[in-house]
Order: sequence, then structure tokens, then C-alpha cells
Amino acid sequence: MTKKKISIFSLVTLSAFSLLFALPPSPAEALCIQSKRANLRQGPGTNFEVKWQVFQYMPFKTLKKKGAWLRVQDLDGDIFWVHKKLTTMDYKCAVIKNDKTNLRSGPGTKFAKVDWSPVDKYFSMKVLKIENNWVNVEDGVGDRAWIYQPLVWIQ
Repeated sequence: MTKKKISIFSLVTLSAFSLLFALPPSPAEALCIQSKRANLRQGPGTNFEVKWQVFQYMPFKTLKKKGAWLRVQDLDGDIFWVHKKLTTMDYKCAVIKNDKTNLRSGPGTKFAKVDWSPVDKYFSMKVLKIENNWVNVEDGVGDRAWIYQPLVWIQ
């Protein structure tokens, strides 16, 4: 082989191995706010501005970790930073996607609305179970209800 052919062969071989052994990007991890309230900040530290304060069970996707801080994304695609100790991955959480969303006493529209329904966008809850496209949820004070799965963002 000539020098030119060897160089091209080497380059192609090296490129193929790089593609084979390249690590795929890690998928975003789901997490929930476990504390009663959490400040979502513009950057990773208490010296950054608080952009939003959320309540227990608010779900997020983790995008990045920096020390004790997590860069997270919400249902609208907005990005914030939150301190890791305020979060958990021990259970799934759900958040309402729209205003005036009905919650029911059972898994279906034949069940009555719970007395604290309807709820508005960003109301967050812990997911207890999912059954036939209905989600059994619990709010921060322990009230339980069912909601149609397409009406919530679950992480």
C-alpha cells in the first residue's frame, strides 16, 4: 500500500472505532422536590437569583450536576438550578398541565370530582399508581385523587 492509502485507511478505521466506542449522551433523570418548598435559581448557588419557588412533589428532568446543585427542566422546558438535598428520585411525581383540571374519586369519568377539584396548572402531586391511563395521586397534605394521564406531566 502507498503512504496515502495507509493514511486514509488509518483515518477511516480510527473514525469507525470512535463511533463504536463513543458514549451515548446520558438520558435525563427524573426527580421530584421532596421538601415542602424549594427555590429554583438562575445558577448553581444561593448567590443566584430565585426564579421560582415550587412546592413538594414538583417533577423535573435532571440535565446536569454541579457539586451539590442540579440543573433541571420543567414541563414547559424552562431550566433552573436546585439544591440536590431538596430533591428525590425515590418516587414519581406529576404536575397539572392546564388550568381548571378535574380530579376524580376513582379511575374514570364516571367517578365524582373530588371536593378540591378543579386545580390549576403547576399543581404538583406524588404518583401512587397508574391504572388504565388514570393516575392515582396524593398532594402535599395527603389528599388523594385520580387524574387522566394525558392531563399531567409525570417524571
